[in-house]
Amino acid sequence: MRDKVAYWFVKFLRFFADSFFARRYGHRAVVLETIAAVPGMVGGSLQHLQSLRRMESDHGWIRTLLDEAENERMHLLTFILIARPSRLERLLILLVQGAFYNFYFLLYLLSPATAHRVVGYLEEEAVYSYTTYLAGVDNGTYANVPAPAIAIDYWKLAADACLREVIVAVRADEAKHRDVNHQFADQLK
Repeated sequence: MRDKVAYWFVKFLRFFADSFFARRYGHRAVVLETIAAVPGMVGGSLQHLQSLRRMESDHGWIRTLLDEAENERMHLLTFILIARPSRLERLLILLVQGAFYNFYFLLYLLSPATAHRVVGYLEEEAVYSYTTYLAGVDNGTYANVPAPAIAIDYWKLAADACLREVIVAVRADEAKHRDVNHQFADQLK
C-alpha cells in the first residue's frame, strides 16, 4: 500500500511539472533538481542521527545519501547555467524546496522505506524526462549548446562537450539514484 501511495504521489507531482513547464525541459530540470537534492541530505542527516543514537554503523548509507545530494546539486548548478531561470522560477524554487523539505523530513521520520520509494519513483520520472529532453536535442527541438565548464569538470567530459553529453551523464546519475533508493526501500521493508 505504501509503495502505491509513493507511486501516485510522484505521478501527482509530475502532473504539476508537466502543466507548469510543458516542453521547457531546461527550466523543468532546474526546479526538479532543486527538489531532487533534498532527499539525500534529509536521509543522510537522519541516518546519521539514528547511527549516533543506536551507537552502531550505518553500513554506508550516510555517505551514499550525502553523495547523492551533492550529485543532484551539481545537476542543478549545471542546468542553471543552461536554462537561466527567471525570477518567478527562482521564487518557485524557494517555495517548492521549502515545502518539499518539510514534507520529506516528516515522511522520512514516519516511514523511511516509503521515503526512499518516493525518491526511487521521482528518479524514474527524471530518467523519463531526461530521455525526452535528449530526444528533443537529437531532433533539433532544443539547441545542443556547449556544455558549461562546471559540467565538463564534474563529469570529466571532453572539452568540446555539448548539452547532449550532459543530459546523458545526468540521466545515468538519475538511473543510479533510482536503483539505490528502490534498494534502500526494499531493505527497510
